[in-house]
Order: sequence, then structure tokens, then C-alpha cells
Amino acid sequence: MVTERSDEARQHLALFEDEAGVGVRDCVIVEDHGLVVFLVEAGEMADAIGPGGRNVERVERELDRDVKLVEDAPSAAGFVANALAPATVNNVTISQNQDTVAYVEVAQEDRGIAIGTGGKNIDAARRLAERHCDVDGIELT
Repeated sequence: MVTERSDEARQHLALFEDEAGVGVRDCVIVEDHGLVVFLVEAGEMADAIGPGGRNVERVERELDRDVKLVEDAPSAAGFVANALAPATVNNVTISQNQDTVAYVEVAQEDRGIAIGTGGKNIDAARRLAERHCDVDGIELT
């Protein structure tokens, strides 16, 4: 799947790769939430975060925006679960009818985390899942 990125997203992606020294598959800018989301190669999350969160903090200062990291996964279900982290996801069911929807079972106490302030976490997860897994929507159950 070919992912189109804006010039700004390409610049942010290059900045994060230079700061963290890890592979980044994508960068999504969620303007209405002041958020930049980086899709990190599977297995590279600890290096992407850096000691004590140092890499994320440096990039946040440089961009003057919040940064969220999502670890890539080989399956759509795993991808959606990672995109909603740090919420505890108990199960993801992908339903393919007219649209492809991920139904996500999240512990009641983690629903707020999965949604995020103003819906920023679930919005970012939906955008990434649509771009990388052809998932049209995410519904919490």
C-alpha cells in the first residue's frame, strides 16, 4: 500500500529518524489535536522512545507539538491494538462487510485512555489503521 505524505510529514519523519536512529514507517499529523504520530518499525519502540523518553521529549520540543509513537504489527488486529496503546486492549475483531471495521474490546477503566482528550487517540488510531490496514473504522466495545 502506497502512503502519501505531506512535505511537513516527510520533514517530521526525517527529524525523528535522525533523533532516534530508528526506522519510521509513517508520520501522521493530526492538526486539530496538535499531535504528530510516528509509526515505528516493529521491535524498535524502546530505542525510539530513548532512555527516560529523551528522544520523544527532544522531538516534542523541536516540533512544539505532542508526539505519539505506535509500533507496527504484522496483523490488522495487532496494529489497531498498538495504535490504541497505552490502553489495555483485550481483543480486536476485524469485520469485513461493506466497510472494514475493527471492534475493539477495551477495559472499562481504559476507555478514556483509548479515546484520549477530545478523541485525539482514537482519531489518530483510525487514521493510521485506514492508511496501513485498509480498516475504515474503529469501534470500542
